Amino acid sequence: MKLKIGIVGKLFIAMVIGVAIGYLAPGAVIRALNSFGGTFGQFIKFFVPFIVIGLVTPAIAETGKGAGKLLLATMGLAYLSTLFAGGFAYGVSEFTFPKILDVSLTSVVGVKDFPAYFVLKIPPLMDITTALVASFVFGLSMVAMEMPYLRNTFNEMRNAVSLTIKSAVMPLLPVYILTVVADLTASGKLAIIGGGCLKIMVVAFAVTTSILVIQYIVAGLVTGRNPFRLLFNMFPAYLTGWGCCSSAATLPVTLKQTRKNGVSDKITDLVIPLCSNVHLAGSMANMVVYTAGFIVLGGGTLSLAQYAEFMFMLSVIAVASPGIPGGVVLASGAIAESVLGFTPERYALVIATYMALDGMGTACNLTGDGAIAIVMDRFFGKKKQ
Repeated sequence: MKLKIGIVGKLFIAMVIGVAIGYLAPGAVIRALNSFGGTFGQFIKFFVPFIVIGLVTPAIAETGKGAGKLLLATMGLAYLSTLFAGGFAYGVSEFTFPKILDVSLTSVVGVKDFPAYFVLKIPPLMDITTALVASFVFGLSMVAMEMPYLRNTFNEMRNAVSLTIKSAVMPLLPVYILTVVADLTASGKLAIIGGGCLKIMVVAFAVTTSILVIQYIVAGLVTGRNPFRLLFNMFPAYLTGWGCCSSAATLPVTLKQTRKNGVSDKITDLVIPLCSNVHLAGSMANMVVYTAGFIVLGGGTLSLAQYAEFMFMLSVIAVASPGIPGGVVLASGAIAESVLGFTPERYALVIATYMALDGMGTACNLTGDGAIAIVMDRFFGKKKQ
């Protein structure tokens, strides 16, 4: 029987090997690894606009089908919940991290001590803002008009992007993380960074758990029901999301548990699949916490204006991420670089931390969908039935 190792296991193995290489290998090996890491980082920057156009455009077109009051209300509440999650995560991060993270990574992150032999430059064809605007233009055009050929083109582009992520990006991602960990280990600062990463993970778990409690308290207030009983009924969906790290695999469990909470079948069948694509509260919260943590670790300060722009752009890009392993964190790299000032090397640490607990965001996303379905059933359930 062939042993199958998931992405989390591969990342863990890569980090262990990276530590060993950083301690034992000569500087020439670290420089060679940094050559690969720098080139792979260039490829990610080049590929991100295609992720946005190839995934967001068909998602907009499909979400817009048959738009009615229920659809618009669900999408509106989902976006509000996602943005609230980001704002809540920012507030907790701003209050917490300056007090518990006091290590500066300014002199650690990067390849100053072990410069790469070469880095292949791969400039992107467009920046992330251009890609977002193009996605809206084509996506909304397909909503307004019958464009079967254009739809097929973007559907095929989505397939190509998904194939590239699954066949090229994800298999090479552990190697990329290995290069970063090896470089940080050779610099002698990995133990300090590792302690900071653990604190960031704990804060992320506390934030996502609090967001779920808040969502179900709101649902309970709207419907006059016990919010903790509603949340308890969704616990199987939460555990499934943690275990499989996949919104698609968790969806059947979420549908079943939402019905167990008394939501009508028609509301459940529309709201839950829709929210699995547009309600990304857990992913948003995790991205804000992880990026904020590494900004503070790097000796920087958190800017509300910058994070407002970051969260708005991420809420659009994240729509296309469900079903794509690591889609949110990969697509967010260009935004983190352009808006928050991350370097590719520092963002690699965000990727490693995020992917290590990817199931936490998925669990929060899908469990929160049940709260939105409860609210929608309160206002639209009788009408739909």
